[in-house]
Amino acid sequence: MEQIALSSIQDSLIEEISSSKNEPEWLKKYRKNSLSIYEGLPVEVSPLYNKYTDAKRMDPSKVSLSTNSDSKIPDFLSRRIDEMKNENNIIQIGSNIASVSISDELKSKGVIVSSIDDALKNNQDIIQSAIESSNSNEDKFTALNNAAFNSGIFVYIPKNQIIDEQIHLLSCLSEDGISTISRNVIVVEDNAKANIVQELYSPANEQQAYLELLNTTVGANSHLDVTTLQMMDQSSINFSTRNSQIAQDSKINWYLGLFGAMLSRYRIDYHLNGTGAQTNDSEVVFGNNDQSFDLNTVVNHNAESTEGRVVEKSILKNKSKSLFKGMIKINENAAHSNSFLSGRSILLDKDAKSDAIPGLEILTNDVKATHSASVAQMDEEQIFYLGTRCLSRAESERIIVEGFLEPMSRSMSTQIRAWIAYLIESKWEGKELSINNDEQLKAIVEVEETRYNENAEIEQHYKYR
Repeated sequence: MEQIALSSIQDSLIEEISSSKNEPEWLKKYRKNSLSIYEGLPVEVSPLYNKYTDAKRMDPSKVSLSTNSDSKIPDFLSRRIDEMKNENNIIQIGSNIASVSISDELKSKGVIVSSIDDALKNNQDIIQSAIESSNSNEDKFTALNNAAFNSGIFVYIPKNQIIDEQIHLLSCLSEDGISTISRNVIVVEDNAKANIVQELYSPANEQQAYLELLNTTVGANSHLDVTTLQMMDQSSINFSTRNSQIAQDSKINWYLGLFGAMLSRYRIDYHLNGTGAQTNDSEVVFGNNDQSFDLNTVVNHNAESTEGRVVEKSILKNKSKSLFKGMIKINENAAHSNSFLSGRSILLDKDAKSDAIPGLEILTNDVKATHSASVAQMDEEQIFYLGTRCLSRAESERIIVEGFLEPMSRSMSTQIRAWIAYLIESKWEGKELSINNDEQLKAIVEVEETRYNENAEIEQHYKYR
């Protein structure tokens, strides 16, 4: 199929995608219905947020779509992919799944990591349930993904399986300029545990987009850790809509690091559906040049004694912008729930800008809920003090930024803290964004391993006696 612009999308594209993949009739009908909804929705549904969002910076006439894209692995990814050879991973290049590598041990436990196309053939009930649970009327780009997804990843963790090894989902846009619309599904059954790392990359192609819709289901008494590191080129666009359903006594920890792309728009919904369900969401944004970040995180408390924690922190240089829209919703049946929402930004230059719009919607009694937001420029007194300690302004700013992120870092694992610190360091120095395991990253990991170890001083004392 020839390339078409997103602005020209029509039923013929849906027909071609569906026919080329030999999809069931219910899915073709669902796609077409979602397309009609997409055409009728505005870019931003909420009039409150409309005047703040930069979502219109994506020009649909410049976003190219096709049923197929180039599957060649870009040269800048070769080293990272080589490092992942011995790890559990799936690699998505454009609309193609380049490779899947899962250990025999995980296979024997029933773990599935596959393309969404293979999952539709082999696990249709699970995929159909996940796809149809998505409400296209909620958001224009949710509808677009439901209508025109041309790729996707499926991860399934069976009941009673504790998977401590990381599973890497690496996605990179293709070098031919074709945008990717990806439908990703993660399912963790009851009494299970998983740790997933998502890495997003792109070559330098103007207005090339990675548009993602991700459904996550966490069964009763289960635990899921997900880390997303977005390291795309600043010429590209990244829109992501995420919906997590969390059952009784289950917990999801989500760590989000946004560093790349010209425009990043994330809509994240957590549904705490069972008593004792928990979510811990930590979001780090580091913008420079004219980057724009638009985040909307909603925690829905639908059962008693549920807990939610959302902490977003933005570091903004040059003319970069961030918009944080957060909401806590505690429904009638969610007494004894506890929720916290915070959005904070630090501006390193006078032209940087940040808006925060946190909100509460409380429909029952006997709950704890609080929200906060702050936007501040660099404290000149702190800069002056550090300058008296022989630090340059740039060195002082980096120390202040490290202190700004410190409280959030304590909730992260050693590896995640090291990745975040490494990417901030790389971006500050103008290096290519990746988490290649070089000497600099190894040094950061060593520091992080002892950072919050209260016994480290005693251990070192005895070590060197």
